[in-house]
Parts: sequence; structure tokens; C-alpha cells
Amino acid sequence: MTATTDPRTKGLVDKSKVEKNLSSRDKKNSLNKWLFFACIVFALIVLAALLIQTLVKGVGHLTPEFFTSFSSSTPSQAGIKGALAGTLWLMITIIPISIILGVGTAIYLEEYARDNMFTSFVKICISNLAGVPSIVFGLLGLTLFVRGAGIESLSLGNTVIAAALTMSLLILPIIIVSSQEAIRAVPNSVREASYGLGGNKWQTIRKVVLPAALPGILTGFILSLSRALGETAPLILIGIPTIFLAVPSGLFSMFTALPTQIYTWAKMPQAEFQNVASAGIIVLLVILLLMNGLAIFLRNKFSRKY
Repeated sequence: MTATTDPRTKGLVDKSKVEKNLSSRDKKNSLNKWLFFACIVFALIVLAALLIQTLVKGVGHLTPEFFTSFSSSTPSQAGIKGALAGTLWLMITIIPISIILGVGTAIYLEEYARDNMFTSFVKICISNLAGVPSIVFGLLGLTLFVRGAGIESLSLGNTVIAAALTMSLLILPIIIVSSQEAIRAVPNSVREASYGLGGNKWQTIRKVVLPAALPGILTGFILSLSRALGETAPLILIGIPTIFLAVPSGLFSMFTALPTQIYTWAKMPQAEFQNVASAGIIVLLVILLLMNGLAIFLRNKFSRKY
């Protein structure tokens, strides 16, 4: 004689299993949420500690003389006049080089290049270059730009343009990859609409694709430029002076930059130079924040428009 299962009892058992599973999932979800929250809090605490320590040490040295004096062997007389001017020259030179080459390469790869094995190989190489250590780009810049690959007439020496080309090589992979993703995200229907209205390839790219992809391009540029201005190893490797008591007058002038100046002060044995280095860090952070703020403003403006 076979026992029959009451449908109501079976329904109660199934409901109990479902409630048990839901309760287990809720516990796991709550545990993961608090775990991720703890990670964020820990990161913020470390960042706040670093910023507070830097501010406490460096604010006292942010005087007018600090911005109008060159570096000195006396901590109270050391300033960032030459390093600040060199950083501004470097920044102004990096921006057009990296934007033109980076965005131009991304446009060609996404809009003009045929989808074949060679193009795929080039894209893979560019993506891999984004993870290469910065010191490798310093070696490349030393060989190609500073020494002119062994050709004296092509040697640029320890100048602003040589450093800008080296740092542009460092950030180009990031700009190219982010620009490719931004261009690829533009719907094909937008391009087809432009073609339907009589636009040619370049008109479509210039007036439709690039404006729509600009927020993503600016995001990649913000991250890459911040990395370039904060790097020290490539500049030291290509021979940029850590102390240079002059203001650069052009692209072919020798210079020093804030990262190398801060590096020099940080390794000095006198404890007072640690405070001077903190003041230099504050100035560099302010420059980066202002640049990022401007880029974020432009990105948000074009995001709303397109």
C-alpha cells in the first residue's frame, strides 16, 4: 500500500526550504556588504592619515618665499620656483602630444583599420603596454630622445621636449585604450544616421562620434595625465636634474620638476627637509586637483550635451 503525500504538507515543506535559502542569502549579502564597507573605511582612514600628516608638516612652509625661491641646502630657504615652472612646461607640452597621438591612434584603429590579425595584434600590444613599469619607458626615452638612438643630430638632451615625449609614451597606452572603448560605445545607428544625411566618414567622426565619445576620452586622459605628472623614475632615468636653479625658457631648455624635487628633499638627512617635501607634495596635489576638476567639468558638460 503506497502512502500518498498531502499537497498541503508538501507546499509547507517547499516554503520552509525557500525561506531557509532566502535567510542564508540575506546573511551572506549582509556579510559581504559590511566587508566591502570595512574595506572602503580602511582605505579612507589610510588616505586621511596620509593627507593630515602631509598637511600638518607642510602647511607651515607654504609662504610666498616658498614659491619665489629656488632650491637650497638650507631648509628654511628652499623653494619650488624652478621645479614649479618646469612642471608647468612639462604639463603644457604633454597635453597636445598625448591627446593628438592617443586619440588619433584610437580613431584609426576603430574607424579606419580593417579587422584582421595584424590589427588585433596591435591592439593586444597596446593593452599590454599599459601595464609596463614606468622605468622601462624611461629607458626607452633615454635611448630614443635623450641620446637620439646614437645619432648626435637627433639627440634632444635633458630638455623639456625630451621629458614630455618620454612621459607621453608612458601614458599613451592608457589614452588609446580608453579612447577606443569610448569610440566603440557610440551606437552604430548614430553613424548610419549621419551617413543617411549625406555626411562622409570624416564628417561623421568629427561631428558625431568624437563629441559623443568625448566624456570617456577625457576620463582616460585625466587618469593618465595624473600618472604622468606624479612619476619620478622616468625623469631621473633620462637625466633630469634633481636640483636646477633656473627657470626653463623653452622646449629645448633644461629643467627640473616637482616630483624629482620632492624626491630629493625626501631623501635628505635633515628632518626639516621632510617638512619642505610635504609642502611640495601639497602644491603638486593642488595642481592635480585643479587639472582633474577642469577635466571633470568638461566631461560632465559634454555628457549632458550628448
